[in-house]
Amino acid sequence: MKALWIFAHPEQRSLSGALRDEGLRTLRGQGHEVRESDLYAMDWKPVVDSADFGAAANGRLFVGPTSKDAYRDGELSEDIVAEHGKLDWADTVILQFPLWWYGMPAILKGWFDRVFVNGFGYGVTHPDGHTLRYGEGRLAGKRAMVIVTAGAPAVTMGPHGVNGELNDLLFPLQHGTLFYAGMSVLPPLAVYGANRVSPGEYEAAATRLRDRLHTLRTTTPLPFRFQNHGDYDENLVLREELTCGNTGLDVHYTRA
Repeated sequence: MKALWIFAHPEQRSLSGALRDEGLRTLRGQGHEVRESDLYAMDWKPVVDSADFGAAANGRLFVGPTSKDAYRDGELSEDIVAEHGKLDWADTVILQFPLWWYGMPAILKGWFDRVFVNGFGYGVTHPDGHTLRYGEGRLAGKRAMVIVTAGAPAVTMGPHGVNGELNDLLFPLQHGTLFYAGMSVLPPLAVYGANRVSPGEYEAAATRLRDRLHTLRTTTPLPFRFQNHGDYDENLVLREELTCGNTGLDVHYTRA
């Protein structure tokens, strides 16, 4: 297995940093190849600007990450090209970050904004003209798993918890970004109460992490519905007979 570990936490000595180190040791101990993108250590630029597109932006209206020419003409900045190389190389992507304000840190959002450009993360079409997304696309065939730490207790992030259910909070990332680009998304791993973890609780979390990493290739992905397999009509609306009268995000899973 070739795994890319994307890490977005500013403190190397944090709980997240310790779990990252544990995860990398585990993967390497199993004989897997591993590459890393430690965004804070890399001083990753999170803001899209014209410098990202080099000559492709010269003399043209700058349209940011929607530009088709930069990727297809090989005009992207070196740091973006390097991340594309890592993603092309990997068959498995681990995304690890603390849950801040119900989402990912800005530096990781900026990584997606700059790396998942038109022609790479989206804007991919089949020769017959239909768009390849939601289960299809350039990153199809790769697996992804999200690892998050959260200060909230687990019960508050369950189906009836005040913070909302974890998969709902991660839906924009797991479904709207990773699955959109074609990746198979594994169930996330969360460590709750992260600001008050005892040594025993840390070891339990590390054991859960090791167990999940041992089964990366066999874990069943989240059962998202594919866009182009008949579940959605020509307007990309789920067919009424498949909703079973339900609404909300659950209808986009085949178990709904």
